[in-house]
Amino acid sequence: MLFLLFDLDGDRYALDAAGIVEVLALAPTKSIPGAPAWVAGMFERHGETVPVIDISQLALGRPARQLRSTRLVLVHYRAADGGEASARDDGGESEHLLGLIVERATQTRRIEHERFAESGIATPHARWLGPVANDGVGLVQWVEVQQMLTDEVKALLFPQAEAAQPPAGP
Repeated sequence: MLFLLFDLDGDRYALDAAGIVEVLALAPTKSIPGAPAWVAGMFERHGETVPVIDISQLALGRPARQLRSTRLVLVHYRAADGGEASARDDGGESEHLLGLIVERATQTRRIEHERFAESGIATPHARWLGPVANDGVGLVQWVEVQQMLTDEVKALLFPQAEAAQPPAGP
């Protein structure tokens, strides 16, 4: 598997390249009042509004540094959706673009799926932290984008998907 590597204060993390749509230079975002601090805002791409998450703010409690290597990575994000949607996977979920601001996104690396193993550390507050692998340089932790947003944040960023949900059964 091919991964885009990035850095959080000296620790290396990986995004599965199969889920990446585009890697852009850091772009300004419009803030979203009432959103958590780690929701950097939104920007427009080809007429579509794209919400943006600051991974440094989410993980470390500080905004991403504006380095030459800080990037805005557009990824596929599947939000639960019970209604009609323009892009669907087999699970009945609508697909949206989600922007991720990451620091030091300068390398890609092939790492076999089998090399990843659970870290053995429970991180319920950061359920998006996936398994780890040693790529010969050191440990790399897989970031599971689909686990990044809480239900509350999904409802804020993708209200059309939440509105299309059928009511919960009795």
